[in-house]
Amino acid sequence: MFDIIKKLNKNDFAMKVRTVFMGTPQFAVAILESLLQSSYEVIAVYTQPDKPAGRGHQVVFSPVKKLALEREIPVIQPETFKSREAVEKLASFQPELIIVAAFGLILPTEVLSLPKFACLNVHPSLLPRHRGPSPVANAILCGDELTGVTIMLMDAGMDTGPILAQEKMGISFMNTTGSLNSKLAHVGARLLLETLPKWLEGELKLQAQDESQATYSKLITSKDAEIDWHLSAVELWRRVRAYIPWPISYTWYQGKRLKIHEAMPFGDVARGEIGKVVALAEPPGVGVVTRQGILGLCQVQLEGRRELPIKDFVLGQREFIGSVLGRSSIETA
Repeated sequence: MFDIIKKLNKNDFAMKVRTVFMGTPQFAVAILESLLQSSYEVIAVYTQPDKPAGRGHQVVFSPVKKLALEREIPVIQPETFKSREAVEKLASFQPELIIVAAFGLILPTEVLSLPKFACLNVHPSLLPRHRGPSPVANAILCGDELTGVTIMLMDAGMDTGPILAQEKMGISFMNTTGSLNSKLAHVGARLLLETLPKWLEGELKLQAQDESQATYSKLITSKDAEIDWHLSAVELWRRVRAYIPWPISYTWYQGKRLKIHEAMPFGDVARGEIGKVVALAEPPGVGVVTRQGILGLCQVQLEGRRELPIKDFVLGQREFIGSVLGRSSIETA
């Protein structure tokens, strides 16, 4: 009975800690939601400034901002923490704990030193592997079989702080960045709730990261999405998965962008001109010659059209099989 009472008292204490949450994309939503559902006292939410999106360039709120507004939590959207005003604004909330999950801004020493219980980061990789801004996509690009979530104490470096907790998770050959992000978010939310009471009570032993094992992910941009058919089929297959839901891999067909939403690699040997579309004897029935192997096309989307299974796309594009994809098709269109 005493243990149960002690556990309840710890949880009550944790929930009363003045907490500021910092996050921006969908991954961070599950983390924030878990804190709110567990009745943690989230006194403010920090997220990236609103940005125009889509063809109409309409201003859209970040997923984290939408949730915070629904819960009537104050939302602050600084461009940077380099200004004194931004740091003073944060200090005015008198945070005792700051939780960060895919926020997107670097926190200076002045911010890291503000809360009594420090700044904790929920990072979707097994640190020190895949530090940086694109850990989930990078795990797919590298062909990793395992990934996971790390709860770490933040310091002045980029994801270099000591580790509080980690949990591993496998990567399936069907995972995209979108589907893997969703799974890791739920793992991270649960792991954070398991870790916080122990951290607040001073029961956790910090584990320094092994710098000899550190790798860094780069920021993915729209330029990364253009397909280079001189890469191998396996490399391109990983890129197709890594760039879903954004920026989505694409090539050129008759002068128009052709997005590749789903693909699969075939064999180690490919004969024919690189970039040439060929018929396959097995599903999905259509592929493209690469430097090594053939990339089977499963789901595609021609510029200005809707996404289609490749068999339906070919029915409307009789000249597709036999064509050569890539920038050369722009010149011949």
